[in-house]
Amino acid sequence: MANKIRGHGEGSIFQRSNGTWRTQLTLNGERISFGAKTKSECIDWLTTMQFRLNRSFDYQGGKTSLKNYIEQWLENHKVSIRSKTYHRYKGLSEKYIIPRLGDTDLNDLHPQNIEWFYADLLADGVGIRSVRLCHSILHCALEKAINYGWITRNPAHGVTLPKYKPAEMQVWNDSQVSLFLAAAESSNYKALYNIAITTGMRQGEIIGLQWSDLDLNRGTIQIQRQVQRVRGQGWSFLEPKTRKGRRKIILGEGTLYALRTHKEQQRTKIEFAGERWQRHDLIFPNSIGNPIDPSHLRLDFNRLLEETGLPKIRFHDLRHTAASLMLNNGVPPIVVSRILGHAKPSITLDLYGHLYHEMLGEAAKIMDALVTPIKVELPSNEILDDKLHQTAPICTRKCKPAE
Repeated sequence: MANKIRGHGEGSIFQRSNGTWRTQLTLNGERISFGAKTKSECIDWLTTMQFRLNRSFDYQGGKTSLKNYIEQWLENHKVSIRSKTYHRYKGLSEKYIIPRLGDTDLNDLHPQNIEWFYADLLADGVGIRSVRLCHSILHCALEKAINYGWITRNPAHGVTLPKYKPAEMQVWNDSQVSLFLAAAESSNYKALYNIAITTGMRQGEIIGLQWSDLDLNRGTIQIQRQVQRVRGQGWSFLEPKTRKGRRKIILGEGTLYALRTHKEQQRTKIEFAGERWQRHDLIFPNSIGNPIDPSHLRLDFNRLLEETGLPKIRFHDLRHTAASLMLNNGVPPIVVSRILGHAKPSITLDLYGHLYHEMLGEAAKIMDALVTPIKVELPSNEILDDKLHQTAPICTRKCKPAE
């Protein structure tokens, strides 16, 4: 006869005729069961299920495959992230996550499964950055599944991740910058290169600049949008990612002169384009007024590098070059942070803190000069005593003791 243990709302545990144990539980009108070799395993399962149910756990939701869940999560998440980010997440999910983990139910995902998944990606030659992006997708998606009540813990939380080592930063010194700008005099993008190096703006921010952002009288320019391109989707204007990204920068006279000259040249371009000209008011448009194609800019940039023989860097490294020149010439980090549009100065220090090693020697010289003692000839003790006797007043009357 089966040995049953039953309590109100606690499910049931019983031993089968073959000696194994089984436990059952009614959930939303449906009977679910679990079998094991020992009674204690069944008790553990039942306890876990009761804990999950007390936290509004949805058993059927937990049986959803990761493939179906990730696809739905991406669709729902689409409205809260940028288009480019969505397509990046979708591409990584379809290329790596779904083929390897897609058939696993949410309930069956465990930290070790996810760690093995990352290890397999690395073994197959997938870059560390891509692996860490896969982790970001999984962690964010599974955190939402907790809110749905489909799982009670995030299996991606606390897993071991490969350490990401960013590529070594490449920057030019002031002489190399001068050589590049001299060569850029023959380029249609010379004013663009000037503003990139003197302000450290991002490429998307520069391409998104409009003439209405520029105040030539006050010598300032306002960054309040950027152009973003998505493969197969075209381009769009977006606000900066952070509040500090919306910023005003004071321009030097050389940059202002370059922009004035550029504006005069653009009038000729507008007249030549005629009705084809698209009136986006862009400072750096293509031949018909639309945002320039970054690939065209890259070709021109690489051409100048070939002509000058300068060290090969990316266009984005002009931003790092600007930060390097400012910091190494005494501009305070908080000012550099605001010019670059970082959310907080600590980001600037994290990115460019290594540059301070170059300034340590100079700092040591400055401090040494400030505290070096000045040698002076001090009089001997006998001379000092004579002077004290000569100058100190002598009291000859008796003083009344203090009461």
